[in-house]
Amino acid sequence: MSKLISGKMLSAQINKELRNEVTQLKEKGVEPCLAVILVGDDPASAVYVRNKKRTCDELGIKSVGHDLPENTTQYQLENLIHDLNNDPSVNGILNQFPLPIGLDESKIIRKISPEKDVDGLNPLNAGLIAMGQPIFISCTPYGVLQMLKRSNISTSGKNTVVLGRSNLVGRPIATLLSSKGWDSTVTVCHSRTKNLAVITSQADILIAAIGIPEFVTFDMIKEGAVVIDVGINSIEDKSKKSGTRLVGDVAFEEAQRKASLITPVPGGVGPMTIAMLMANTVNAARLQNGLPRLNI
Repeated sequence: MSKLISGKMLSAQINKELRNEVTQLKEKGVEPCLAVILVGDDPASAVYVRNKKRTCDELGIKSVGHDLPENTTQYQLENLIHDLNNDPSVNGILNQFPLPIGLDESKIIRKISPEKDVDGLNPLNAGLIAMGQPIFISCTPYGVLQMLKRSNISTSGKNTVVLGRSNLVGRPIATLLSSKGWDSTVTVCHSRTKNLAVITSQADILIAAIGIPEFVTFDMIKEGAVVIDVGINSIEDKSKKSGTRLVGDVAFEEAQRKASLITPVPGGVGPMTIAMLMANTVNAARLQNGLPRLNI
């Protein structure tokens, strides 16, 4: 049976480091501040925002919430972002996605100042990742990197397969792991990839971010591989009071019999994503105040 890579444990380590850093920044007169924008009343988004605000409180990071109604216009949202971009007391801006129908997410991403883009989605920050000069890394890929680093998993020369090519996870993590310092040989697979199981079963490190519940099965995994499951999917389970349960993109019990290390769902990549949002916010505060970024 494989060992678990606990995102809960690793994120707690990172949060402890960040809490100490925030205390030291406040002693210098710098209070990190994250502005969080939530448009509409999507229940899942509301939960994510509450979790982020709660973590800010735990670390001593100031959070400013902007809860906007479902009928908010593109102009109104862009105007709010313009004001936050120009507010020196705000270090980071997070617009929770998805947005209600009728609002253009890509335009909103572009409106957020790259210096305050703690979600790491602005095209400038994505381009800097491609150039090997990242300032803000999108939070989920950043969390995956930290899981590998803090679990002492060597990536140099390893064959890594990334399942999924989204701009949020698949593309940036593939770019980062192939860059100097990580030095992995990366293959990106997607829904049109032929002989998928043949490719994934050769991976020393398999990162699943394809968005399909329990897609990765026993036969797709190399004996002794490291499996990072980015997926989080709700499926029907009548044995649960809620009628549903959360699973990843990997069939966990099957994979656990073959992998050397594996992330659980929940409790794996999810907590790391929030921790890295906090790290980006702290680094934004440091950079905007002429201080070098933390080595996290």
